[in-house]
Amino acid sequence: MKNNVKYILLCGAVLVSCEKKPTDFRKFLDGQEITYPGALNDVTVLPGNYRLQLEWAPNPDPSITHYTVYWNNYADSLVVAAQSHTPTDTVKCTIDKLQEYNYTFFINAYDDAGNKSVTKEVDNARVYGDIYHANLFNRPVNADTPFIVSDDPSSVQIKFSTPDTSNVNTVVTYTNLTGTVVTKNVPPDSSSLQLVDYQFGTPVRYQSSYIPQKRAIDTFFTAKADTFPTIYQLVECDKAKFAEVNFPFDVGIYESDTYKGRLWDGNATVRSYPNIFHSDDPGGSAGTMPRSLSFDMGAVYDNIAVMEEIGRDCCNNPGDFEIWGIADTTGATPSLPSNDPNWKSMITAKGWTLLTEAVRTDDGVAPKKFTFAAHPPQVRYVIIRVLKDVNGANAINMSQLTLWYKKQ
Repeated sequence: MKNNVKYILLCGAVLVSCEKKPTDFRKFLDGQEITYPGALNDVTVLPGNYRLQLEWAPNPDPSITHYTVYWNNYADSLVVAAQSHTPTDTVKCTIDKLQEYNYTFFINAYDDAGNKSVTKEVDNARVYGDIYHANLFNRPVNADTPFIVSDDPSSVQIKFSTPDTSNVNTVVTYTNLTGTVVTKNVPPDSSSLQLVDYQFGTPVRYQSSYIPQKRAIDTFFTAKADTFPTIYQLVECDKAKFAEVNFPFDVGIYESDTYKGRLWDGNATVRSYPNIFHSDDPGGSAGTMPRSLSFDMGAVYDNIAVMEEIGRDCCNNPGDFEIWGIADTTGATPSLPSNDPNWKSMITAKGWTLLTEAVRTDDGVAPKKFTFAAHPPQVRYVIIRVLKDVNGANAINMSQLTLWYKKQ
């Protein structure tokens, strides 16, 4: 019986010694509890030029006194004071002097006792710099129609193509009629800009700017401004100075009323016989296509640019013809008929320049303009060499010829 009592008492002692109290953990914490201030939720990264900005909503925990942002594996840090605990506000942290790189940041909130929150990790925070900058180019100009000169000769519309999606602006500078440099902006959603009182002959420059991402804190400009393609007016050559030239092998006229001067008499409409130019048709090998006619514009023109040809109201209109030009005919008179196989090499050797080959796919009646090759030489004398007419005949009929040159 005594042994049984001893056994019971012993078991009771063991049970009492194994029972834990709720506060026993404190001996491991030196009598203090662990406190975790409120953690951060979403963090927004706003990239910049060798810097960035981190933004987040303040945690409502009133015990938070500051936040610490760590990067470079905790080698660098920045303390941000907690000036608000209102979640609708924004904490902004700008970090300068970074490399062009993708960073990882760690952010903790701290209270006045030094307790810190659960860490918020921010990955792939990109910083931009010279590498990004070197790959920026100015917004492209509309290659098909870079500019339009209005009826008001001092008003010019310049045109751009669709920009890159990161483009935010293009700055355009030009000189007006008073000699003042004017600066204008072309936003990405606009494709043109009107230059008011533009002074022809002066350069127009443009420089674009970009942001690498939406809400970036820095804007990047291209390395330098580009010069817009040369802006010019198309000015009509003075037909009052035009005169007939009759080179050897040129076509003759059908009758006296259909003389060559009809082509520059100023009546730029589709006309009927006999109020047209109508060549002869002598027959035989001398009268077969190609055939040519020549004239003198009476002045030497730089930058001859465009010819408009208007056909007869019915027939024998040129369907395919070459336009040749030269400034001085001394020693340059054609020495072969225009239907000779060696004519083109002969005329080129004498200094003539092919301004363009004009091809019509219609009946040749309506007015049609033909643009000459860029950067032509000076031109005063013109040869039109008709390769074929729309009817397959050998006569040449036309109502009017008009030429323009570029004036800067």
